[in-house]
Amino acid sequence: MNDIIRRDPRREWIIRNRLHPQHHEVTMNVMTLRGASGVLRKNPHVLGYIGPNGIKRIDRMNVIAPQQIPARGVARAAEARELPLHRVDQADYYVAVVPDMVGGRLSSHDRDAIGQAHALIRQAGGAGAVLVIVFAEHRETQFAQAGVDRLMLINGSEYAGYSPEARTQVLAQVEQEIAPRYWLFPDSISGGFELGCRLAARIGERPATQAWKVDTEQTLCRGAAGTQDIARMTPRVLLLAEECADHIDETRHEVLPLALSSTTATRARIIDDGPVAVDPNAVALSEAEFILSAGNGVHHWAQFHQTAQALGATEGASRVAVDNGDMPRFRQVGATGTWVTARVYVAVGISGAVQHLQGIGQCDKVIAINTDISCDMVKRAALSVIADSDEILAELQRLVQQNRKEALDDAA
Repeated sequence: MNDIIRRDPRREWIIRNRLHPQHHEVTMNVMTLRGASGVLRKNPHVLGYIGPNGIKRIDRMNVIAPQQIPARGVARAAEARELPLHRVDQADYYVAVVPDMVGGRLSSHDRDAIGQAHALIRQAGGAGAVLVIVFAEHRETQFAQAGVDRLMLINGSEYAGYSPEARTQVLAQVEQEIAPRYWLFPDSISGGFELGCRLAARIGERPATQAWKVDTEQTLCRGAAGTQDIARMTPRVLLLAEECADHIDETRHEVLPLALSSTTATRARIIDDGPVAVDPNAVALSEAEFILSAGNGVHHWAQFHQTAQALGATEGASRVAVDNGDMPRFRQVGATGTWVTARVYVAVGISGAVQHLQGIGQCDKVIAINTDISCDMVKRAALSVIADSDEILAELQRLVQQNRKEALDDAA
């Protein structure tokens, strides 16, 4: 009997066919795959492991054996919910983070700042705790998973909306009573930059802006429109660029409440009278926060325009809709049109060409309305509605009108 290794054509065909019902079973522990050309390639689906929050991690040190990799699907998600608890019983010092809390929730930029705070604590050593200061009301429920050790809530109508003077006064009181080792702010137009600069001027510090690489000794900041790096000693006040640090996603934290002894009211010279009514279509696509975008799946364009107006959304379109003459060229979204960074992007009847997906790559939340469950836009979306777009738009318009009528009745 010889030791010749024979190829199994059927097994190789199952490995190449990802839609085959036995594909996952056959490839689960296969480290290398032979492609159609006969070249051996590493199997990316078994390299690394799935972290507690469901994010795939690459095991570069080969510490985790393949049999320890949890299975995909619902069972893995259920196992991932219980994260190890990170506790700081008695904090020796604090690293304060003041998030933007756009929409009452932690943004990705805010989580970057919290991750940077934990990185500084790991480098400095000792029992340090991350203190997050939140003003006015919020809707965030994931403080524990985001890495918050101590949470200070500053409630009051004087801190709602645009209130930099009142907020700076509170931060100055935190400086007097707690004296955090570092102050971290997102370097953003949502309030972090202004608050950081105001606090730095109040306490006599020279802040580091657009800081993207920070340690306890040295900070690298982006300068000259991002073309140069400026190195300086790490100050106490840091205005952080996006993606400066990894998010905290493999531990949960206590989120213990922390309060000031008292808050001194200040007479604000700046009064927030609320947002100014602006036509959403007067906002440039590149600056729009909420975009309702239409594709080839939209047939009743008058209804689409009415729904966008009712929702207060800026209108966008795919290239197909523009080429068909249904939307103007300046409304085109994508790599061949306008790159958008909306907080919410609703794609109506858009299948999701590569160029379009590139153009919405920086959007926070993508919602897809489509009849094709297998299209690329549905795969990209955080929420998908598989239904006829005209019916969904009509229902959205009805719900908006109903909510407005109920609000008027309550006010009366």
